[in-house]
Amino acid sequence: MPSQIVSLVVNGEHREFIAAPGATLLACLRESLGLTAAKRGCAQGACGSCTVLVDGRPEASCLVAVETVAGGSVRTLEGVATGGDLDEVQSAFVDCFATQCGFCTSGMIMVAEALLDRNPDPSEEDVIEAISGNVCRCTGYRPIVQAVLEAAARRREEAVTR
Repeated sequence: MPSQIVSLVVNGEHREFIAAPGATLLACLRESLGLTAAKRGCAQGACGSCTVLVDGRPEASCLVAVETVAGGSVRTLEGVATGGDLDEVQSAFVDCFATQCGFCTSGMIMVAEALLDRNPDPSEEDVIEAISGNVCRCTGYRPIVQAVLEAAARRREEAVTR
């Protein structure tokens, strides 16, 4: 099967690139589009370091054949900050010391973004469930859970002040 042109909306911008048959979304994001925040960890969908949002849902981009999402919308960590300013999730991760080596951070943030988009007031259990598909070898998870809860509180507070 020959390579094909794939069209996606990536971080709000229409993008086209050539993809080999069976190429993963992760490979195309990194190699064709230069978006390197999503990391190749296990290459089996078990670690979460490659998580991006596909049509608003967290997906392990290492398992997604790019042609299956052609025409869809993909959001990566590079598309989270606006105007160079960190969003609430990103800043809460910094403030709560939820990053150490950083390898899992982009996947954790994308899962948190998806959670807060659908549930602006999550419980601790909701957060634990949401991040359960992501592996962190450094923080022990407590700071990550606290960061997501803090980000939720910041978003709610910001919504009230608008």
